[in-house]
Amino acid sequence: MSDLVVVSFKGEEAADQVLTKLQQMQKEHLIDLEDACIVVRSAKGKVHLKQAVDLVKIGALSGAAWGGLFGALVGLLLLNPLVGLATGMAIGAGTGALSGALSDYGIDDDFMRSTGQNIEPGSSALFILVRRVNFDKVLPELKPFGGKVLKTSLTNDQEERLRKALESLNSSGATA
Repeated sequence: MSDLVVVSFKGEEAADQVLTKLQQMQKEHLIDLEDACIVVRSAKGKVHLKQAVDLVKIGALSGAAWGGLFGALVGLLLLNPLVGLATGMAIGAGTGALSGALSDYGIDDDFMRSTGQNIEPGSSALFILVRRVNFDKVLPELKPFGGKVLKTSLTNDQEERLRKALESLNSSGATA
């Protein structure tokens, strides 16, 4: 089971930097992210979502590959494999992109937009679904970024530990 953690940061680029750091730590097996999204509220108050996984692009590439293979086979039967390959790739890419755009898994977009309306203009928030995390090693790495916990699905003890750690990181970062 995954836990949802939403943390806001000052500055529009801070959440991007934290996600990059978390993805590096994922390669070191310190954290296991299921899904992540960055919400940026511009200085004018407009909310933008940046998905960590671009489902449209993945769908288009996968669809083009399968469509090309299927089209080449059909084209081979009709004695014109190149036309079948090109047609299959085009149709596959289109349907793959459409299915990628229509599929949404992980964190609900409407929830992220509504929460994004509540953060300060000119700031960002990071929404992550975490399967597993080593708090003792991850939290010190996030020290330079600060952050404020907005919502979590962690247990009360885990949430309090996270809040205290980020508060101490923020207060020590403010004095440094």
